[in-house]
Order: sequence, then structure tokens, then C-alpha cells
Amino acid sequence: MVLIVGGAYQGKLDYAKNQFPDVEWIDGRDCEEEEIFSCGGIHHFHIYVKRYMKRNIEQQIIIRNPQIVIVSSEIGYGIVPVDRFEREYRELTGRICTRLAGEARQVHRVVCGIGTVIKG
Repeated sequence: MVLIVGGAYQGKLDYAKNQFPDVEWIDGRDCEEEEIFSCGGIHHFHIYVKRYMKRNIEQQIIIRNPQIVIVSSEIGYGIVPVDRFEREYRELTGRICTRLAGEARQVHRVVCGIGTVIKG
């Protein structure tokens, strides 16, 4: 598994496509829930988490699709949302990405379109 993270609009998907040109991508904004277990890569992973709010999804990914490339925005910076659901979503996404990073063979962070390998 590879995890690619960075802020919004930092060029994560373009970077990922350059690094992994043979990956077929799904979009977390509109993919089916089960597609994550058979795809090569998913971008907008943070939105996938928000759409399905599945706890322990990271364990299922590790077991069922260990070669996946995951692209996710870092959403834990900034002002803490007042809305309870938004806070829970933000916390869940952070915890899932933290666990995935621990299991990933590589973790990249992208800023201004420039990727840095922070694990691997």
C-alpha cells in the first residue's frame, strides 16, 4: 500500500499519476463502497471516508487490497468544526490515515506539487 497526503489543491493526484502511471483510479466522491477493494488507486479518499463513515475500513483495505495507492487530503489542520458530524469525520479520517500510514510500504507528502517520501 502507498499513502499520498497533502493539503487541498496541492497537486496530489498529478503527483500520484506520475509516480504510479499504470494505476487505474477511482474517485472517492462517487465510487461505490466496495470498489475500494478492487481498484488500483483511490483519490479523494477523505471524501470516501465521509460518505461511508466506516470504522475499521483500514483493516479491510489492508487485508483485501494491500497494493492500493491512496490519495487523501489532510483535513486535520485549521479551525475545529462546530458541527459534531464534521468533527467526528475529521477525527475518523485522521485516525484511519494514521493507521494506514503505519502499514503502508511508502508514504508521500505533496506540497505545491512536489512530493517527498516520508516513509519508505
